[in-house]
Amino acid sequence: MFAVTVVFEIHDGRFEAFMPLMIANAQASLEQEPGCSRFDVCTDPERPGEVFLYELYDDEAAFKAHLETPHFKAFDKTGGPMIAGKTLRTYAQVAS
Repeated sequence: MFAVTVVFEIHDGRFEAFMPLMIANAQASLEQEPGCSRFDVCTDPERPGEVFLYELYDDEAAFKAHLETPHFKAFDKTGGPMIAGKTLRTYAQVAS
């Protein structure tokens, strides 16, 4: 298993436009990528403008394949300018 976490800081006034793009990307990942087993999109009302992702892939290769999918590239092109900051972390499973 290969876990990915991402924290996005969204530009002021762009959150409402960003969220449908993010949710569509997550749904497409789960539906179209056999190597993606989980893709959670989370927010906290105490931190408006912040979006947290938790993604699980079979392995690092499946995550790299995700980055090359048409739905991810479309999300990145449209949603990218709405993102003020991004922190991505990856984790390889060592025990279950």
